[in-house]
Amino acid sequence: MRNIEITISEEILAACPVFRFAAIECEVKNSLHSNELWQEIDSFCAYFAAKHKIEDINKRPAIFATRQTYKKLGKAPNRYRPSAEALCRRIIRGLGLYQIDTLVDIINLVSLKTGYSIGGFDADKIQGDLVLGVGNENEPFEAIGRGLLNIEGLPVYRDDVGGIGTPTSDEERTKITADTSRLLMIINGYSGKEGLKEGVDYSVELLKKFAKASDFRFFG
Repeated sequence: MRNIEITISEEILAACPVFRFAAIECEVKNSLHSNELWQEIDSFCAYFAAKHKIEDINKRPAIFATRQTYKKLGKAPNRYRPSAEALCRRIIRGLGLYQIDTLVDIINLVSLKTGYSIGGFDADKIQGDLVLGVGNENEPFEAIGRGLLNIEGLPVYRDDVGGIGTPTSDEERTKITADTSRLLMIINGYSGKEGLKEGVDYSVELLKKFAKASDFRFFG
C-alpha cells in the first residue's frame, strides 16, 4: 500500500497559523446502506436539532475557525459554506442528512457531531501526494453533485493532477463510491489541534463497526 503524504502550504499557515489536520488511511468495505448506522444518525440528528438554533451554528468553534480562514483568504463563507456548517443547517431546518453510502454517511455523522469539515477520498484514485494550498482563479474543480465550483480563495488539497478537496466540497475524480476499498479521511482543524484526537477516535469506532475497517494508518 502506497503511503500518501500531506504537506501544508505557507499560504494556509499564513491565514490560519493554528491549522492542524488528522488523517486516517485504512482498508474498508463500503455498502449502500446500513440500518444500524442510520439509527445512530437519526438519534443524533434529533438530539442535535433539539439542542441548537440555526443562528448558533456558525459559532461552533471548528465552524467559526473555518469561516474566519475563508474570510482571510477573501472567500465569502455565507456563499460558500463549509460542509460541516451546511450539514448542521440542514438538521436544524428539518431536512435531514442525505443518504449516500455507508462511508460517506459515516463521514457526515462525524462532521455533524464535531463541526469539522472532513475530506473523504478513494485513496486509490489519488495520484501522488497531497498539498493543502489556496484555490486559483478559474482553477477547474468539479464538485460532487454541484458541478463546477469556483474555488478561488478556498483552501484546496491538490494531488499531482489537481484539486481534490475543499472544506466546501470534494471533487468528483477522487470521490468515494460503492467500489472504494481504501479510504483517506482528512479531519481539518482550522481551530487547532484540540478535539482532533476525539474526532479520530470516533471515526475509527464508526469505521470499524460499519465498514469493517482494518490496516489503519494515522498521520497529521
